[in-house]
Amino acid sequence: MIRIGIVGIGFMGRIHYLASQKLNGAKVTAICSRDPQKRIGDWSTTRGNFGPEPGHVDLADVKAYATLGKMLDDPELDLIDICNTTKHHPKTAIAALKAGKHVLVEKAIALKPRDADKMIEAARDAGKLLMVAHVLPFFPEFRYATEAVKSGRFGALKAAHFDRVIAKPDWSAEMGDAAATGGPAVDLHVHDTHFIGLLCGMPQSLYSAGVQEAGTVNYLTTSYIYPEGPAITCSSGAVAASGRPFMHGFQIYLERATLAYNSGGIPLTVYHADGTHEKVDLGNDGDPLAAFTAELQAAVDGVNSNTVPEMLSAELARNALSLCYQEIDSVKKGRIIQVKSKADSPVPPSSPTGTQPPIAATLAPGETDKVD
Repeated sequence: MIRIGIVGIGFMGRIHYLASQKLNGAKVTAICSRDPQKRIGDWSTTRGNFGPEPGHVDLADVKAYATLGKMLDDPELDLIDICNTTKHHPKTAIAALKAGKHVLVEKAIALKPRDADKMIEAARDAGKLLMVAHVLPFFPEFRYATEAVKSGRFGALKAAHFDRVIAKPDWSAEMGDAAATGGPAVDLHVHDTHFIGLLCGMPQSLYSAGVQEAGTVNYLTTSYIYPEGPAITCSSGAVAASGRPFMHGFQIYLERATLAYNSGGIPLTVYHADGTHEKVDLGNDGDPLAAFTAELQAAVDGVNSNTVPEMLSAELARNALSLCYQEIDSVKKGRIIQVKSKADSPVPPSSPTGTQPPIAATLAPGETDKVD
């Protein structure tokens, strides 16, 4: 049985807890929050943009810690699931890894690629898994698209367009705060750069046009340039009028089929070269938490096998974060950017061990207690 401790009981911490109830071979046995009300199960303030209405949670069999230090001293925890604010991810994750725990950290891996690099080095030095919870590939439509592209069942990928557009959310003041989350071009768009990296690897260069408000890029459209690969574009951001619901989707053009999906009303459909088309039966029961359960199960399976699953790769997450900032740079400079990355492809390590020197970063007093 893999024993999980969740750090940060905000909206995403609650979603992870609820999703964990259907895990095989694992359970949440501890939470960590500064808020005394949350520690006794009053999660009524953890509202978000999907899922069940927040309320009271029965924590009778769950340990509740006020500080991260106390949680990390618990020898009965195997995996620390980090759901606090993005700016606190690096120090929280590094502390957990140094304490001998495996780590799953919510996206984005960090606010800056250099901090993600420190997290990756800490995992290698500790000999523990660092996994990043990018949930998009676990949604059935995106899982189907991933399998279709990687298997080549419809031929090679020729082109694709992805979109993810929302109105400025009234449930998250931090979404537009670049200092806290990177703003929509990072916190929202990193879903897309992660998925594009999963399918195609890092592009050679890119060009982005966008909308800026007070120096923050709130919307962008990007062309990713693969000299010998597919033509990939993406539009993402918080630019829609307030009455327009969140929508995301894709058009994926393969040699012998086109895959189309939009959460606003187009079910996943395969258009075949012979002129026929079919709506894909995804076996989805409509559970809004199912993708999160699948994501957490992958992390649990990773701990059991001591191998980072490809879709939870920290290197892939780091490159996705880096890509967002290079797109922001392109918007602000108005020119093509030659892409820089730590790796040319998002292949995860087969084990958490490595030969890199230990990181120099240490935790400042009290920093590990900064959880929601």
